[in-house]
Amino acid sequence: MGWGYCMEAFSRFVAAASEITFGPVTIALILGTGLYLSFGLRWLTVRQLGPAFRMMFDARTSSQTGTAGEYSPRQGLMTAIAGMVGIGNIVGVATAIHLGGPGALFWMWVTALVGMGTRYAEAFLAVTYREVGPNGATLAGPMYYIKHGLGPKWIWLGGLYAGLACLQAFGPSAQSNTIADVLNENLGWPGWVTEIALTVVILSVLIGGAKRLATACQTLVPVMVCLYLAAGIAVIALNFGEIPNALASIITTAFTGTAAAGGFAGAAIAEAIRFGVARGIFSNEAGLGSAAVAHGTAQSNDAVQQGLLGAVGVFVDTIVVCSITGLVIVITGVWQSGETGAVLATMAFDKAIPGLGGPVVAIGVVLFGLTTLLAWGLYGSRAAAYLFGERALGPARFIYSFSVPLGAVMTLESAWQFVDLTLGLMAAPNLIALVLLGPKVFRGTHGK
Repeated sequence: MGWGYCMEAFSRFVAAASEITFGPVTIALILGTGLYLSFGLRWLTVRQLGPAFRMMFDARTSSQTGTAGEYSPRQGLMTAIAGMVGIGNIVGVATAIHLGGPGALFWMWVTALVGMGTRYAEAFLAVTYREVGPNGATLAGPMYYIKHGLGPKWIWLGGLYAGLACLQAFGPSAQSNTIADVLNENLGWPGWVTEIALTVVILSVLIGGAKRLATACQTLVPVMVCLYLAAGIAVIALNFGEIPNALASIITTAFTGTAAAGGFAGAAIAEAIRFGVARGIFSNEAGLGSAAVAHGTAQSNDAVQQGLLGAVGVFVDTIVVCSITGLVIVITGVWQSGETGAVLATMAFDKAIPGLGGPVVAIGVVLFGLTTLLAWGLYGSRAAAYLFGERALGPARFIYSFSVPLGAVMTLESAWQFVDLTLGLMAAPNLIALVLLGPKVFRGTHGK
């Protein structure tokens, strides 16, 4: 029994398991929890979106306003956005539209509006129920609000979440796999060169601790988002007359389906909902609990403030960045080409501005993927600290940095399926905690 056979068998197992763990049931539970939290919050995250954006640019959010935490509230937001805005914002959106038609983008928007309530609750709880370790590190995330919010009898659930988060963080990465593939195609770099470079960059940032990571994210996130938005807006501006038709197509096919999906109309609508919601959840991670680690590590004692900043992160990730990718693909009409993923996104940019597609997608994939890898270094090390104590933070950063090349071992499809598998498993303990702690979030927010 050779290595190839073992990898093939493992890939088949991962593919089958991911269909279950990140399938319709998980998606329905995440959306249902989001609706429950949004109604309990009286849609605060939507009503206060404007003030929340102003808060993001307020000078006070760039200063350390509390006694606990390791970086400013704004840096906490940027670190969380770094974890969310990844290659899923390009590849995932393109795949969703390819499989579900333009209507999939509409369902991504719906998922984001509901997910803003979920992210608010995660960030609120992360600030409320965090720990400061013996050496001064701020330890936060779902495992800690499970431990302190639900009580001793639920500690096992926090441990389960931390173990699954470690599996996701230290396992094969679709981000590194895709970065290596794109750089090989555009620059001819061998995969091993990219993987070594990623390991060196990530290790050099992570060994500086949470503060250095937050500083890197605060620098990289605005640059990468602005560059990608500028390219997308340029394409949309050149096709300005097509915007009404594109929006009409997105909204109409969300409820009527499209022939591109094949079969009868009902099946097409189901595909639009399925892939739009699934890729939306994958993109903004609301309900998975990962970004709560970043928000809880921020130096702020204002849980409501950090909750609103968390909601802004979901809005930026999906309503802004994902929409740019989706609109470019729909406006240029290439969604019917039969291509998918990075190839489809490249084709869309190239059709509007010849020669632009390759550089835009390559730069976007590298920057988006790199920042996501950095953020997950924080998430994985904090999960390890929950299981093995604060002393595990240092070794976990090294192990994580050298686990990055694992993404090159698997095919891109298998790497994505592994991510779906582990994220789907992570969702379960976090959703249980969010539902049980929901009343505390409502009382803490509304003062009742």
